[in-house]
Order: sequence, then C-alpha cells, then structure tokens
Amino acid sequence: MVLKKLQTMRRVLVVDDEENIRLVLRTVLRRSGYEVETASNGEEALKLVESFGPDFVLTDARMPKMGGLDLLSTLRAKQSDATVIVMSAYGNVDVALEAIKAGAYDYVQKPFKNDEIVLALRKAEEREALRRENRALREEIRKEYRFEDLLAKSASMQEVFRTVAKVADFKTTVLISGESGVGKELVARAIHNRSARAKSRFVAVNCGAIPETLLESELFGHRKGAFTDASADRRGLFEEADGGTLFLDEVGELPLPLQVKLLRVLQDETIRRLGDNRDVRVDVRIVAATHRDLVAEIKANRFREDLFYRLNVLPIKLPPLRERRDDIPLLLDHFLSRNNVRLGTTVRGVDPEARRLLLEYAWPGNVRELENSIERAMVLAEGEVINANDLPERIRESRDPIKMQLSSGELSIKKTTRIIEEVLIRRALQKTKGNRTRAASILEISHRALLYKIKEYGLTDA
Repeated sequence: MVLKKLQTMRRVLVVDDEENIRLVLRTVLRRSGYEVETASNGEEALKLVESFGPDFVLTDARMPKMGGLDLLSTLRAKQSDATVIVMSAYGNVDVALEAIKAGAYDYVQKPFKNDEIVLALRKAEEREALRRENRALREEIRKEYRFEDLLAKSASMQEVFRTVAKVADFKTTVLISGESGVGKELVARAIHNRSARAKSRFVAVNCGAIPETLLESELFGHRKGAFTDASADRRGLFEEADGGTLFLDEVGELPLPLQVKLLRVLQDETIRRLGDNRDVRVDVRIVAATHRDLVAEIKANRFREDLFYRLNVLPIKLPPLRERRDDIPLLLDHFLSRNNVRLGTTVRGVDPEARRLLLEYAWPGNVRELENSIERAMVLAEGEVINANDLPERIRESRDPIKMQLSSGELSIKKTTRIIEEVLIRRALQKTKGNRTRAASILEISHRALLYKIKEYGLTDA
C-alpha cells in the first residue's frame, strides 16, 4: 500500500529563470523516474500547478516577475498539497531559511550536485508518505471515536454517546448539565440528528442572552399591537421548531414568570402568542441545558421544582475536560486538521513541552477554551510545530515552577533559590539553543560558574 502511494507521488515542477538549470534538472529527474514540467518564473508555475498537479515544486528563491517566496506564499493560500523545496545561491541562504520558516520543506544550495536534488526529493517522498499514513491513521481513530459532531474516547463520554443513542427517538424531555464549554449544544444537536425529527428544524436559544422583556416574545411570538414595537404578527421559536427540536440553553436563567409558561407548554403542548386570545398547538421536542445546579436554585427559590422534574426526565451530565484528559490528544489532532483547512496553515503537530502543558492544564473553559487556544497557537506558530511559546500565557504559567514554589508557602531561601536558578538556566540554554557562553552572558554569571551549576543541577540534557 505504501509503495503504491510512493508511485503516485512522482510529479515534479521545476521553477528557475535559468534555462540551463531547468534542462539539467529535467534530464536528471526524468532518469530518476520522475515526471517533470518546468517554468521560468512563479507566474508560469502557478498555471502549471493547476494543469500538471505536481507533488513537488523545486523552485529558485529569486526570479523575475514572481520569486520562490511569493510562489510559496500563493501555493499556501491556495491550500496546495505540493511539497516545496527551495534552491538558493550561496549568497541567498538567508532567503532560503526564510522560505523554510514560511512552510517550505527543505532547501538546496547552488551550485548543487545532481545527487543532492534527488536525495532531497527522496527524503521528501518518505516524509510525505509517512504523513499521509499518519493522517489516514488519525482519520480512522477519529471515525472510531466520532459520534455526530462529538469526538471522545474517554469512558465517561462513551457512556454519554450510548445514552444519546438510546433516548434520541423518544420525545421525552432531556436536561443536559455541565460546565460552560463542555459541548452541551453539540449533544443536543446529536439527539436531534439521531431522532426521527432530524429532517425538521433544530432551533437553539440561549435563555440568558436575551433581555427578559424580549424573551417571552422571542419564545412564544406576538400579535400585531401587542406592545409598542409590535408592528406585525410574529411567530415565536416554539412555532419555528414545530415538528423538530427546541434547544433551551441556560434554562436556569429563565425568569420565574416564563418558567410558569414553559411548564404549561410541556404539559399541554400549546403556546399563546403575546396579545392573542387563542392557543396554538405545537409538536416540539424540548432539550434543555444548564451550567447551574438547579437543585440549589430550587432551594434558593429561583427555579420551580415542578418545572425541574418536567425537564429532568432524561438527565445527561457532561464531564469537564479536566476529568477526561484522554480526550485531549484526540481533540488536539482534530482542531489541528480542521484549522489547517480553515486558516490555510500547515501546522502538523505540537512539540513535547507544549503537549505536556496542554495535558496538565486544568481547562476551566473546557473544550471551547482548548479549541480557541489551539487556533491562536496555530496563527502564532512560526513553523510546522506548535511550541510552548505559542500557547497563551495562562497555559504556560499554569505549571511554572517558580510561581508554584513561591505560592507553596515554602520559606527556605536555599530551596527556593535552587529552583529559580535551575529554571532560569534551562530557559537561557533553550533561548541560546545550548550555547553555554551566550547563556552565561544572559544570566550575568561567568562561564565557569554556569558549567558548575549545570553539573550540580544535573542539567546536561538542557
């Protein structure tokens, strides 16, 4: 199977303004089994990308009309799958490195040996074959753990999926509870999509987002003249959802007068528009959700007990993300893949330190916070891998050893100083990419003192 994939990845587009180089590369690459087309600049190359569909683009960095960097940028904007390798003359190495940062796979310095070009393409082929296999594997995993638009492998969420599958076809009211950002609306939509009502409308309303003075009209509709701005008859959301599902998000925010009216709808399956004197029958399945503790709200006289029992016929509780950390890697890969398509980025993964931070963070905003954090990191990432510095500060500092030590109540100067010194030395070595002389300068200590502390703290791997 892998061999078949490699055989289909053999089209190379050579882009260079020097005709001799184009001819040499075409000859060499055809002998090596590649199908080759050539272009003298980026503008010609873009036309050939459409018709030829290359797997690889081998481009010079500097050319008239459109150079290699502009070509690379345009290909990324068009979400081309072609792997780009940049060729640069000796004096243009900085340009080639800039291309690598912008998403090129590799660069070859001119003048080059023919074997160097073939070797670079072979390496790129192997990498692309591996990436395709990894993508296929991740997609299989996503299929295995996907339930409608929900994605989870944890035991607690698998139990939620089983419950949704069981209750979907019954008209019985469902109450979904859980913290903000856990995916309550996605569960509500899954219930609707799995039911016989899937061909009818799914109507969602956030009961806490609409002013109390407008909420009744929004839910039940009104007749012309019912109030000052009622210039025409208007159907409410219950009538809009007739035959389908009405999702009442944050139902705990409903004011008490509207709780009475909602209870009546659940009992009689009829609604009455504001300013009307007749009832209208509606066939609506109610799915409600809340992040509040409704039992506590009942005790505080802010929520009706009889309405609670009407809503809580089939309860579904969604666990917070911090209690199902097994789902984080799965969600992480999903958000990376989806955002690469949506944003036109080419981020392929997360480095070990950033992944550790993501797995250890408490995620008070749950899946929504994870999704937003990954999108931010992908936009800020300079290469194909997200590192710790690309993550929001709150995530980076959630496990900061210095802050943890200072907040621990520890009063020993000796212990605290050791931890602070170790953290600062690690950061300096990371910043200088292991250059100990420069690290010592940043730390404002002698090179000899730095070597001593590296040995004392066991930082030989830093």
